[in-house]
Amino acid sequence: MSVNTLSLEYFRENDTREAFIKDLRNSLESTGFVRITNHGLNANTIEQAYSLIKQLFELPLEVKRKYQLEELGLRGYTGFGKERAKDQKAPDLKEFWHVGKDLNQTSRYLNRYPKNVWPNEIPDFELTFKLLFLRLEEIALELLNAIGEGFNMPPHYFPELINDGNSVLRLIHYPAVQGLDTNKQMRAAAHADINLMTLLVGATDSGLQLLDKQGDWVDVETNQNEIVVDTGDMMARITGHTLPATVHRVINPSNSHRARYSMPFFLHPHSDAVLQRLPMFKKEHECENDIEPRITAGDFLNQRLSENGLA
Repeated sequence: MSVNTLSLEYFRENDTREAFIKDLRNSLESTGFVRITNHGLNANTIEQAYSLIKQLFELPLEVKRKYQLEELGLRGYTGFGKERAKDQKAPDLKEFWHVGKDLNQTSRYLNRYPKNVWPNEIPDFELTFKLLFLRLEEIALELLNAIGEGFNMPPHYFPELINDGNSVLRLIHYPAVQGLDTNKQMRAAAHADINLMTLLVGATDSGLQLLDKQGDWVDVETNQNEIVVDTGDMMARITGHTLPATVHRVINPSNSHRARYSMPFFLHPHSDAVLQRLPMFKKEHECENDIEPRITAGDFLNQRLSENGLA
């Protein structure tokens, strides 16, 4: 199995739009993953972002801990070995930093989502990642609109769902694994993402794998000219698993001295959004037990954060 590569420019042009929508739907239905090129992110912006991420995680531990919130995994710094994949006992070999959206003063979520914290030691950090967050959110909405068109969904559904969403841009440092217990732990153990959709700007090193329908692990190589996109558990719920939340992982490297950096953008709905299967995804001959119960996006997120050891 291979992950398809699609140019986002084709969605923006009338004569290729329909073909892009069909190809995107087919790719996400079959693998839950797709590579996106010609997305419009400037290569210099990506390079600068990774330079700042490296500076961030090179700060002394006592400095990084100043930016660790009481509720781990929401905003700011989360330390090494704090998060584990669902149903895993051992934590992942990573530390990370979350950037969320700056909400308008009139937003009903203004005091419900935690506020961003910014490292004073890196002057360009705040502006760079605020702008990158907004650009990734725009690209994600284009992809959601393509999905919506492909399934004849109401055109307002996805824009309303993610308006004031609790999305996060996660900046990850996977340290060199020399001296770590790589027999019991890996950089990111097998898991499916919690959210609607994840956009991963090409990481600085390989290691990403997805689990195919035959139960085999498939390498997904990335580069900084591509965005690797996958659908998460929230998308699976609203589409009746027509668009699956594909299990993936980040394996330990053969070179134990090499670190890895990545910056996935986790697209979330607003916290009051109800996650339930939409009518166009109803299946024939299903029984009541096949229908997942309604749950809000906020409750679902809190449940999964608890399962991951963060709440």
